[in-house]
Amino acid sequence: MAKRKTANIAVFRKKWNINIGVIIFGVVFVYLVVTVLLYLTGTHVTAYEVREGSILKDNAYTGFILRKETVVTAEADGYVNFFAPEGSKVGAKTYVYSLSSQAIDFTVDDGEQSGELSAVEQEAILSKTQDFAENFHAEQFGDVYTLKNSITALIESRSNQSRQTQLGEMLASGNQDIKGYRAGDPGIVIYSTDGYETTSSGDVTAEMVSRQGYEPSGIKNNTKVKAGDPVYKVITDDTWTLVIELNDKTAAELNDTKQMQVQFLKDHETCTAGFNIRHTANGNLGFLTFDSAMVRYAGERYLDIELIMENESGLKIPKSSVVKKDFYIVPEGYLTQGGNSKETGVMVSGKDGNAEFKKVDIYYRDNEHGNVYLNPGAFGENLTLVKPESGETFKLHEKKSLQGVYNINRGYAVFREIEILCESEEYYIVAAGNDYGLANYDHIALAGEDVKENDVVF
Repeated sequence: MAKRKTANIAVFRKKWNINIGVIIFGVVFVYLVVTVLLYLTGTHVTAYEVREGSILKDNAYTGFILRKETVVTAEADGYVNFFAPEGSKVGAKTYVYSLSSQAIDFTVDDGEQSGELSAVEQEAILSKTQDFAENFHAEQFGDVYTLKNSITALIESRSNQSRQTQLGEMLASGNQDIKGYRAGDPGIVIYSTDGYETTSSGDVTAEMVSRQGYEPSGIKNNTKVKAGDPVYKVITDDTWTLVIELNDKTAAELNDTKQMQVQFLKDHETCTAGFNIRHTANGNLGFLTFDSAMVRYAGERYLDIELIMENESGLKIPKSSVVKKDFYIVPEGYLTQGGNSKETGVMVSGKDGNAEFKKVDIYYRDNEHGNVYLNPGAFGENLTLVKPESGETFKLHEKKSLQGVYNINRGYAVFREIEILCESEEYYIVAAGNDYGLANYDHIALAGEDVKENDVVF
């Protein structure tokens, strides 16, 4: 039997080959791990998008109206009927009311009411109603009353025209049972009285302004009156005053104010009024004087209004974003451009006496005093600047604080100066258009105190 030969197998170490794919995967993996760790352990910055907005600060009041009014009384007994619509202007010697021994029937011969609307007038009411329905917003419910007043005025106008025609025909026919009475002075006629017609500004009290117990007395057509009874009043001047009661804090804030913007809640109209305050033992009374719009509120003794204290528009930012930061104040003449570049910087004096260019960022430019604000973090302590082409020097020492926010558009924090126009409880309105400030749609740190200059934000 042949002897089996054995072979010696030598094991060689396998040559190691570099796998570039594994290396790239490893680098990416390490980067992701580090990024996740930084995110989990770092401070998270919540961003806020800057948007244009406005802040309206107003205070609501009920005002007491003063104006020049004259009450006209009946010259005889009888049933009163009026020629002119309430709130209309009458001239001197114009017929205003009539008196008759019996109530007058204003129906026409066919039995229909004299105030029946024509097709054109009905179409006008329909059009007003449709416009109201299409533009109605729940937050402006007061517009319902505006529509009501508009339709009522149209109906009453039609009815008054017919009544005036019939009264005129009765007077022209020589009917002895009716007598017409003319206006003594031109003005706006109102067919109600309340006892305040002769009240002057010096007579007004806080109790009058409160509206408590107020009950006007109105007179309608075919009402029986006695000689000497009030039948109407006439307003003879376009200038009128609205008196409001102010608390001590508001009175102090408005003490030097001479004019105020006023919005009337009845119809949302806005007017400018002259303003002054009278301090009394029982409170502070504000007097708002108008020289227009009297006819719109001629039938009112009290009006609900809002005083527009502030109304500013601009960029709206939360108060939590605002911080203060110190800056070096440097004369603008020390700025220069470095060598062949267009970068802005300053010349810093070195230990060897030579000046070196240092690029800087300008955070605010004070054109009034000719200064710029530079970040102290870009410089060391006790540095001296050299003015180009003059040899003058300026030692960095004076600092001043600016209010601003941290802009995070680029993923790191950059301070931006702001100019506050007005404020509410939670927001500021700041000026737009500043070269070193904010713009619409910028992103800023919601909590400014949690961020520092050049911080990387997530």
